[in-house]
Amino acid sequence: MNTVDARGLSCPEPVLRTSNALKDLPAGEQLEVLVDTVTSRNNVERMARSKGYTVKVESSSDGFRLLIGK
Repeated sequence: MNTVDARGLSCPEPVLRTSNALKDLPAGEQLEVLVDTVTSRNNVERMARSKGYTVKVESSSDGFRLLIGK
C-alpha cells in the first residue's frame, strides 16, 4: 500500500500530493493518506470522493488516516 504523509503540510499541499498519488493507483489498490488537521482531512476526502474514490477515515493520536480506493 502506498502512503502519502501530509502531516505538517498546509492546504492545498495535502490535496495536491494525494491527487498526484491517485493518478498512479492501480485498480483494486488503496492509498493511505496521513494528515494532522481537520481541514486537510475534509479537503482530501472531498477531492477523492469528487473523483469517484471511496474514502474511509480513521482518527489516530497524531491526526487522521484516510484509506482511499476505487
